[in-house]
Amino acid sequence: MVRLIPKDTSFFKMFSAMSDNLIAGAGALVDLFADYQDVDSKIEQIHRIEREGDELTHAILTKLNQTFITPFDREDIHQLASKLDDVLDFINASGARLVMYRITDPPPAAGEMARIILRQSQELQKAVSLMQKNGNILVHCVEINRLENEADLVSQQAIARLFEYEKDPINLIKVKELLEFLERATDKAEDVANVLETVVLKNT
Repeated sequence: MVRLIPKDTSFFKMFSAMSDNLIAGAGALVDLFADYQDVDSKIEQIHRIEREGDELTHAILTKLNQTFITPFDREDIHQLASKLDDVLDFINASGARLVMYRITDPPPAAGEMARIILRQSQELQKAVSLMQKNGNILVHCVEINRLENEADLVSQQAIARLFEYEKDPINLIKVKELLEFLERATDKAEDVANVLETVVLKNT
């Protein structure tokens, strides 16, 4: 039977743009911790990327409201856009804490967690690129979940060291919150993987 109204596949390109932008934000966060100089301008760069992510999310949700037949379930499109945006929101929020709390010497674990976020973002990009091709998305979801577990361990160990060695209670609170926000970003990446798994299961 011929489809009178074809499914709109431009959503795949829009999700690809979102994942590319997420990698840009995660990469900027890695660069920030790798060379902790000129912090304000680097965080402003992350904020610009986050604003672009908001615009991309809004564009997808607007298109969703205007599209009659979608390539997969409408609620999953909404969830995927929102969850991708959440990862970038927590990347931006982590950077913002550096300025808000005037953190002059972030722990090495912060840079390690930023690198994990970037690796998760790269896996998300690979998974999103396979959506239209019916590729093996689940293998990338498994790796994203593994990386989230790795981030949990890094965060727990860093916070334990913080309570053991940090003598300034105010600084302890500041750095602990920074680590928690970075860890939340990895949680949000796992949430995206869960949505992708749902999409795969519904369409197999």
